[in-house]
Amino acid sequence: MGSRRLTAVSSVEIEPREVPGRWYAETANLRRELKQLLDLDRIRALHRVSWAHHAFVAVRQFLLLVGCALLIVWAPERAYVWVPAAVLLGFVLFSLTILLHEVVHLAVFERRRTPWNAVLGWLYALPTGLSRSQFTRWHLDHHAELGSDKDDPKRHHLTPKIVRRWYKALYLTPFLFPLYFRAAVREARGYEPALRSRLRLERTVTMLLHVGLAAAIVHWGSWALLLRVYVIPLFFVFPIAFTVNRLGQHYDIEPDDPAAWGTIIKTNGIWNFLFLWSSYHMEHHYFPGVPFYNLPALHRELRPVLERHPMRVRTYTGLLFDWLIRNKAPHTSWH
Repeated sequence: MGSRRLTAVSSVEIEPREVPGRWYAETANLRRELKQLLDLDRIRALHRVSWAHHAFVAVRQFLLLVGCALLIVWAPERAYVWVPAAVLLGFVLFSLTILLHEVVHLAVFERRRTPWNAVLGWLYALPTGLSRSQFTRWHLDHHAELGSDKDDPKRHHLTPKIVRRWYKALYLTPFLFPLYFRAAVREARGYEPALRSRLRLERTVTMLLHVGLAAAIVHWGSWALLLRVYVIPLFFVFPIAFTVNRLGQHYDIEPDDPAAWGTIIKTNGIWNFLFLWSSYHMEHHYFPGVPFYNLPALHRELRPVLERHPMRVRTYTGLLFDWLIRNKAPHTSWH
């Protein structure tokens, strides 16, 4: 494995933090279980990255992005063609955030500190309007402070504070974007000045790119084309993909057991294709350095540990039912 070291809940590979956060402090028993019950040589093997495997997935996603856009342009009067293409395009846009997530965890290249990480970060962040630096800091703080109502930025800012069906449903709409960007600005107030300057630059570049793209679509096409190829996929489908994926992360949990501070999803080939294996989210928190294409194998290796904790295997449809119909509160046990 060269210079790569095992990245588990027992390691502190969650830079830029120098001191482990709440997740590390609460998982001493879990770390012992992992050492006792797992084949650590096998776990080390699952940490091996393949830039070629990542590149294959990334190229496929960008080909899907271009292909869906071309279908929408080619068949503007055929709803049976452009509507499914727009829906798939929205999911592809969401999948780019998963590719960015791989860059954040340095799970793309064997040589972890390489300028190509920054290049890929820009490439994956720009289409959805994200700041790569904000996403990096936000996500690594989430890993460090999992379980904290205040210090985990995802839980503190993005979890609905109003437990009402109508308010939860807004997260499936364009309302998600002002909510997310307002949260990002509030969280960034506590960052160091150099990072805040970088965030302003990245946001400016991203905004100019999206305004220019929208203007070009209208100029060379029409307002109707802008709606089909840009507005619907990004502002209407992306929030659905984002929210459904997030429901499978840390909403139905066991608050008294840190090993069960996440949800185990009964996934399948369709979800793995749409979400790029990110449904294996609790498994990812156990070993953040395992690349996404190895997460199904990691899940199989973790079964002796997962079976010792009160985590039910959930489906996305079941989670949506509990979330919107039964109106369950986030970060609680939905049993």
